[in-house]
Amino acid sequence: MKDVLLYDTTLRDGCQAEDISFTLEDKLRITEKLEELGVDYVEGGFPGSNPRDEEFFKAVKKLKLKQTKIAAFGMTRKPSAKPSQDLSLKTLLDADTPVVTLVGKTWDLHVRDDLRISKKANLEIIADSIAFMKERVDEVIFDAEHFFDGYRSHPEYALECLKAAEEGGAHWIVLCDTNGGRLPSEIRAAIIALKGVISTPLGIHCHNDGDLAVANTLAGVEVGVRQVQGTINGIGERCGNLNLCALIANLHLKMGKRCVDPEQLKKLREVSHFLYELAGDSAFAHKGGMHVAGILKNRETYEHIDPEIVGNRQRVLVSDLAGRSNIVYKAKEYGIDFKSDDHAVHEILRRIKDLESRGYEFEAAEASFELLIQEALGRKKTNFRLLGFRVIDEKRKENEPPISEATIMLEVDGVVEHAAAMGNGPVNALDQALRRALTKFYPSLKEMELLDYKVRVLSSGEGTGASVRVLIESGDKKERWGTVGVSHNVIEASWQAVVDSIDYKLYKDSKP
Repeated sequence: MKDVLLYDTTLRDGCQAEDISFTLEDKLRITEKLEELGVDYVEGGFPGSNPRDEEFFKAVKKLKLKQTKIAAFGMTRKPSAKPSQDLSLKTLLDADTPVVTLVGKTWDLHVRDDLRISKKANLEIIADSIAFMKERVDEVIFDAEHFFDGYRSHPEYALECLKAAEEGGAHWIVLCDTNGGRLPSEIRAAIIALKGVISTPLGIHCHNDGDLAVANTLAGVEVGVRQVQGTINGIGERCGNLNLCALIANLHLKMGKRCVDPEQLKKLREVSHFLYELAGDSAFAHKGGMHVAGILKNRETYEHIDPEIVGNRQRVLVSDLAGRSNIVYKAKEYGIDFKSDDHAVHEILRRIKDLESRGYEFEAAEASFELLIQEALGRKKTNFRLLGFRVIDEKRKENEPPISEATIMLEVDGVVEHAAAMGNGPVNALDQALRRALTKFYPSLKEMELLDYKVRVLSSGEGTGASVRVLIESGDKKERWGTVGVSHNVIEASWQAVVDSIDYKLYKDSKP
């Protein structure tokens, strides 16, 4: 029997890290690797938040997992709905997993400033949400969000929240240091205080904002915690989560706590490197929709210090994990005041989720995202119309580099322009030809440079026929910006990103 059970949230909490975007195939391969490592639970994602997670819960059933249980993650019910009427709980049941993890508020600040309900109402939400799920799934885990901050602020109420979860029938109560701001001594003292008060087995979920996630988790295990939640290599929102690789080694080798078999321990390096290969200034970068909704109401809900104190700044990321709050926040950065219920917000969010399910990624391509907003508002200008292009790669001798040439024909305000250019590769040649054709009409394009170019294969199982994502970074004398394109054809994906880059430059120049 194991002394400590391992719960991996790389596929959900880990995906909230900046520049992390796993394909469905990636997620399935990671799941298989995690079982090889001996992980007991794999949290597959947030059903209903994006198409990729929905597809994962269907596809993972085909894997022949022997030990690892798949968990679906979601929130306790909305204050306005009964459990049987709550769409979020229904979506969790539709995922059809043996384990469901419900996150609920245990910090009175969140109840007051985020949920904006009474403390008693929050206790009812925790208890009846868990009771509802317990009747329908094999195992219910309650993630006590911000427990350690709540215990520090109002210990009596934080304990009441745990008692509500226990009364609801939770199989596990997981204590969360969600902001990653507490110290090992605080973690230890809070858990010791639960002895004789809470009989449900305890887990712990620590973030790494103070670089103490491993230390805090080990402190929890020392005083009786039996489940640990974290991610491979510690990837996650802001400064990341508990690094399970470091924790497993410390538990097994330093504390003598059995969490994996000796043969599985030998796979640590392999799994760590595997994740790094797939994953390819994030301390205050918020990606999850729930997090952004909180910080819009009160910064302290998900930031344990003011970012500016350490010379940083608060940022919000946009992805298929975004909610309406992310769109509202980002639009405000661009000088657009949306309300969360505006039709344009719903349309932008729908389009992002659709595009990301096809392989697009906007975290490193905010220029493409800003153009998407302008398109949703009907403000995006058509700067030119493509009539056609051709790219030729020719290699004449084995020991000489190939020659790349591109020709393009386009129309600007009824005027047809034809141009050709050579380049050190097909994308460079196409970029040069496009700008040569457009500079006559838009002289400011002479200032623009293509600064970086990255290609990511999205579906490795298809070999050379796989879809690819192209990320391009461009710049001028004032700033740099990123754009994205996706296609089975690398030239087409590059074309999309190059056109967005030029459109953004012209859009930026037209702003007062």
